[in-house]
Amino acid sequence: MLHYLKQEAEKAERKAAPVLIENVSRRSFVGGALAASGLVLAVRIPSASAREKLTPYPTGGADMPHGYGSASDPHVFVSIKPDGSVTILAHRAEMGTGVRTSLPMVVVDEMEADWSQVSITQAVGDEPLYGNQDTDGSRSMRHYIQPMRECGAAMRQMLEQAAATKWGIDVSRVRAKAHRVVQLDDAGNETGETLGFGDLAEAAMALPVPARETLLFKTPDEFNYMRKGETKITDLHDITTGKAIYGADIRLSGMKYAVMIRPAVLGEKLKSFDGSAALKVPGVEAVHEIEGFHEAPRKFAPLGGVAVVANSTYAAMQGREALAVEWEPSADHAGYNTDAFFEEMSETSKKPGKVIRNQGDVDAAFANAKSVFSEEYRCQHLNQASMEPLVAVARVADGKCEVWAPVQSPYGAREDLAKALELPIENVTVHVTLLGGGFGRKSKWDFMVEAALISRKIGGAPVLLQWTREDDMHHSFYHTVSVERIEMAFDDAGKVTGFRHRTVAPSIVSTFAPDSGYQFNIEYGMGFVNTPYEIPNVRCENGQAFAHTRIGWLRSVSNIPRAFAVQSAVAEAAHALGRDHREFLLELIGSDRILDLKALGYPEDFWHYGDPYESFPVDTARLKHVINVATEKAGWGKELPKGQGLGLAAHLSWHNYVATVVRVEVKEDGTITVPHAVTAMDCGFYVNPERIRSQVEGAAVMGMSHALYSGITFKNGAVEQSNFYDFEIARMSNFPQVVDVHLVEPQPGRNAAGVGEPGLPPFAPALANAVFAATGKRLRTMPMGEKVA
Repeated sequence: MLHYLKQEAEKAERKAAPVLIENVSRRSFVGGALAASGLVLAVRIPSASAREKLTPYPTGGADMPHGYGSASDPHVFVSIKPDGSVTILAHRAEMGTGVRTSLPMVVVDEMEADWSQVSITQAVGDEPLYGNQDTDGSRSMRHYIQPMRECGAAMRQMLEQAAATKWGIDVSRVRAKAHRVVQLDDAGNETGETLGFGDLAEAAMALPVPARETLLFKTPDEFNYMRKGETKITDLHDITTGKAIYGADIRLSGMKYAVMIRPAVLGEKLKSFDGSAALKVPGVEAVHEIEGFHEAPRKFAPLGGVAVVANSTYAAMQGREALAVEWEPSADHAGYNTDAFFEEMSETSKKPGKVIRNQGDVDAAFANAKSVFSEEYRCQHLNQASMEPLVAVARVADGKCEVWAPVQSPYGAREDLAKALELPIENVTVHVTLLGGGFGRKSKWDFMVEAALISRKIGGAPVLLQWTREDDMHHSFYHTVSVERIEMAFDDAGKVTGFRHRTVAPSIVSTFAPDSGYQFNIEYGMGFVNTPYEIPNVRCENGQAFAHTRIGWLRSVSNIPRAFAVQSAVAEAAHALGRDHREFLLELIGSDRILDLKALGYPEDFWHYGDPYESFPVDTARLKHVINVATEKAGWGKELPKGQGLGLAAHLSWHNYVATVVRVEVKEDGTITVPHAVTAMDCGFYVNPERIRSQVEGAAVMGMSHALYSGITFKNGAVEQSNFYDFEIARMSNFPQVVDVHLVEPQPGRNAAGVGEPGLPPFAPALANAVFAATGKRLRTMPMGEKVA
């Protein structure tokens, strides 16, 4: 999503994107010189024509969906040593999703390798070689399951062909099995002749990669690792024993340590500073101004400020405390106050806005309605607040730049580092460490550019720039604040004849282009124009709201406020009509059908998560099915003790159909607790059920944090929160106690959907609906607070 978002925003275009992945053509690698080491891996610089736009293609295999990608060359992603050990290259960043396990697992399974003989190595930032490396948008598995299946299948067939040639028999009489290639007789029985993968590596390397249409994929009953849920996380041992290398663990010879002071209000500029007192602090070695970029759009440029360099991070922090800094006020943003801004957005939501979707005659539906429902729902800014604050190690010397960082988008960082330092991009190297969480913040690389600029200021010595938790709270790219107004018109029979949704929120596009105050098609496609209800008259309108802070994406992005508003409103409307919420929701979704976007008045530039609609059509039967599964497993309709209630919400995002039922218990003092939650998910073709369940469990904790605790507020342009004592999250004392996850088995031909983000949006509205069921009190603002008044 990152590169697409930047391109679309910078061009201010409203055009639908077909397929947005750019990957490496395998055939551009085959003609190069062979490696003399016997390794299958041969890393070479591809030709200028190696990048290609991709379109969906049939993948073959009875169980396989249509897929994407040609970044599947085993010469790039796989190596086999003479002893038979296999190394798989991971080109996506590991931040807790398990992608450094799940994608290699796909390759290993298809090539019939033994996981115990496999190791994983992390790729540097190099998209021309590896394909898209932006680990965001819930697309690592969604877009790379199929290319990695191709990679493994191609490697398996290359090994089989090498063995057949060595034995002088037809390839039909060999089969890769358990890290070896076995010989078969005419009846298909094993003869006892075998060759290990290491014996065949060099010969296999000499072969061309099989054409895509000739690849044979395993069927699910043949999987050794996929779908089993038994493979441990590659990094688990090192993480749990403290051996894993995160950004702050990097150590280089002669390394210095730095922190920065930055402006508290967007648009403030450094007027003057006095570093004399800081230089007297033991360990402090230098104080330097770091230029910022102050003209909008700022994109991911540093805010600017003053860097304190020392022989330890602690000394640098003490030196920063001693700085005397004066800022020039921000004319545009110094008056930003959350409460006042909410009221402005609320007034805007009461008036007609820019029409984005229009179906039927909404005005007539409301004019002729027997009754009307109208409510607004508010969401405060959110901070990604990953457990690992931002950190980067940079070394800029001898015309080269090398950076180590927990970054979600290493190639985007590499490009901007080259620009900031005025270096050829081939002289910039970005190493990706493990990420201690990310949630979107670490796909913005301002902190890496800061580190590189500091290294250059101090003559090229390596420097570790550490952001503190307070830095992270005060200088983030925040999830947007929003007001969503939902209105419904009912006829005499209580049927919904009109549906109007007005959204008012500063846009992510303000980070990349001049701010019009309106959102754009990516944000519109996240639960706004695409509410899949069978209602004859629908209108979606967008009111203006200008950004007064840096807006960025956070896990699930605009799906968070949209799901909260729509799913809360549906529950409220059901109660007002005296209807069961579940039955009313199913009625709104209506008949089993594939949505016809044109007939439903969707905008021409409708954004469908960067994927072609024909490959990921919206299927209402799948949404209804997960609702039925979740409610059945949760015991919907059963009698509960006083103070308890069940709440339901369902949402479609990243092509993943998700329904969540939350059971709350409200204590005598009003404290909201969640003893049980159930989520049903239809994510299409999937690989690693253990990691999917972990993602959903994490989404429940994060969803409870958003719903009850977390919120960023502004006063006089500055963030009021500083750390987890005032930006609260769910803690061990109060978090979802049990989270049951039910995965729908994929039907043949269904693509893999995104998983990392879709579990989050339904949780908060399900919790709010459960609180109402338990207490009769409706909560319409996130965060709602831990206690019901």
